[in-house]
Parts: sequence; C-alpha cells; structure tokens
Amino acid sequence: MSTITVKNIPDDVYERFKQQAKANYRSVNSEVIMLMERATVAYRTDADVEKILADAKALRDSMNFVVTEEDIDRAINEGRP
Repeated sequence: MSTITVKNIPDDVYERFKQQAKANYRSVNSEVIMLMERATVAYRTDADVEKILADAKALRDSMNFVVTEEDIDRAINEGRP
C-alpha cells in the first residue's frame, strides 16, 4: 500500500474529519481513505459507460411512469394559498 502525507491541513478541516470519523466509528485515517475512494469513484478507468447507460435506460423503461404537465403544475402549486 502507498502512503500520502498531507501537510498544512486547516484546523477546522481536521476537526471536521475527526468528528465525521467518530460519527462513523472510524479512525481519521480510515475516514480520509473512505472519502478519497468516494471522491475518485467517478474517475475509474474500468467503468463500462455503455453498460451503465443501458442499465439506466432499462430501469427507466421498466418503471412505466409518465409525468404530465398537469402533474408538474399540481406539484408546483401544492400547498400554496
């Protein structure tokens, strides 16, 4: 495994890392690794974009759900006096 040293982390940022790590029952190091993984998932080089799009289209088509202009207007106006 590789090691990264991050210098000059602002105190408030480090404090937020600590609080978030504690809330997730992780060490600060584990929390930072998880956040880095999450931040870089969109940059995966092995992602099959065509399959992802095909899966999204199939899911959308399977829902068989149509939103009309009237539905949108009703949602916008719902709860207004």
